[in-house]
Amino acid sequence: MRRVVITGAGTINALGASVPETMIAMQEGRNGIGPLEIRDVERLSIRIGGQVRGFVPEDHFNRQQLALYDRFTQFTLMAANEALAQSGLEFSGALAAEAGVVLGTAGGGLNTWDENYRMVYEEGKNRVHPFVVPKLMNNAAASHVSMTHNLKGPTFTVATACASSNHAMGQAFQLVRSGASRVMLAGGSEAMLTFGGVKAWEGLRVMSKDACRPFSANRNGMVQGEGAAVFVLEDYEHARARGAEILAEISGFSMTSDAADIVMPSRQGASRAISGALKDARMSTAEVGYINAHGTGTAANDKTECAVVSDVFGADADRLMISSTKSMHGHVIGGTGAIELIACLMALRDGIIAPTINYEEPDPECALDVVPNTAREAKVSAVLSNAFAFGGLNAVLALRAV
Repeated sequence: MRRVVITGAGTINALGASVPETMIAMQEGRNGIGPLEIRDVERLSIRIGGQVRGFVPEDHFNRQQLALYDRFTQFTLMAANEALAQSGLEFSGALAAEAGVVLGTAGGGLNTWDENYRMVYEEGKNRVHPFVVPKLMNNAAASHVSMTHNLKGPTFTVATACASSNHAMGQAFQLVRSGASRVMLAGGSEAMLTFGGVKAWEGLRVMSKDACRPFSANRNGMVQGEGAAVFVLEDYEHARARGAEILAEISGFSMTSDAADIVMPSRQGASRAISGALKDARMSTAEVGYINAHGTGTAANDKTECAVVSDVFGADADRLMISSTKSMHGHVIGGTGAIELIACLMALRDGIIAPTINYEEPDPECALDVVPNTAREAKVSAVLSNAFAFGGLNAVLALRAV
């Protein structure tokens, strides 16, 4: 099997419009969550989110493109462009045929759904734009990335709720490792901060009205965010031959299903996913220095995840650092694992561990080192990134420094 490395990274999210901006914000423990600026916000009971502020689509895309690009596609293309610029790759001939895209999203073109439902049901219009369907479909972002950059290999979208981007990156990793592809773009994106999107999530009664406080005893729910992150995954020998800068190596991946409950997490399912990623990577628990937690800020998730880490790591759990960057950028649902992978790269390359901000009160059921409120300098050589989704779908990535 081939080694798989990351040679490019790109993002746009509530913390920044690039990877360097996002890393600086994470190092500073900056809070990207604030009052929502969306239509009909006064009709919502949840009025905060990790919104991408100051983003003007017309500054980046022309009118013809905007007719086809939902907000989630716009974010994806911005992130993909940054990742490919860093990688230095261009695609033609045989390489184009061996390169593809796997992206995760849960909501897809939710802005387009929201706008057009409003037009038809509220405003009484009888016609919609002819490009509504290609604009809202979940595979739109992956398709537009492939068309923009001439990627002619495997291209598809994964929708597994909050684990979508981890599943997508894991699938891309397996394609490169098997030799089916030499290069894959992978990650995820989401733009669910619309009136309809937030109203639907309100119904679950898992949302906080004031802040995301993962692992803190006084937490009161999750906070949604939006944005995208995309990475260039490449065959190690191919990357080395062209002199590419290697950001990290993806060493292992595992995915499991709880087969238990549609919303409540399972200790056994998550435990099998973490153990499976370690086994796939041939990585011991002693090697892992940092875990980017799923860490939603709900009691069910936080307590289950901490119990699972303790189960799998045993005595090694006491020296582990585990943090949730959702406290800063919000829960970006299908795109969240991709944005969180940036914190993993920062840990491996820069020796800086992103904090869990808004931490106020210790929880005896989350008695791990959650890197409270302030980033920490620490040398780590191996990390995990957890994603545990509604539907009981779990996906865990294992990475090493190179």
